[in-house]
Amino acid sequence: MKKLILASAFAFVGLTAVAQSGEEVAMSETIVVSATQDSFSEIETSELPEAVSSAVATNYPSATIDKAYVNDQKQYKIEVSLEGGTTGTLYADENGNWIEM
Repeated sequence: MKKLILASAFAFVGLTAVAQSGEEVAMSETIVVSATQDSFSEIETSELPEAVSSAVATNYPSATIDKAYVNDQKQYKIEVSLEGGTTGTLYADENGNWIEM
């Protein structure tokens, strides 16, 4: 009987260790995804594709593009300010389609 209780205790501890190890992996994967999303390089606003500039002008007619960034996947991060002083960040692909980050 002692062996059965001892074996059960070891099995519980082993499963707990595996679960904690899995959580650590998930956390490190989250960090990698976050780092990938932030891997934008600043570009001149004049370097934005026409489709992206047009999408901003169409959807946010009072917006001024302050800064622009691009990543390896040709996704654009655009920092804009509105007439009322509100600022924001928009993300678009090279065809001017809005994406969520």
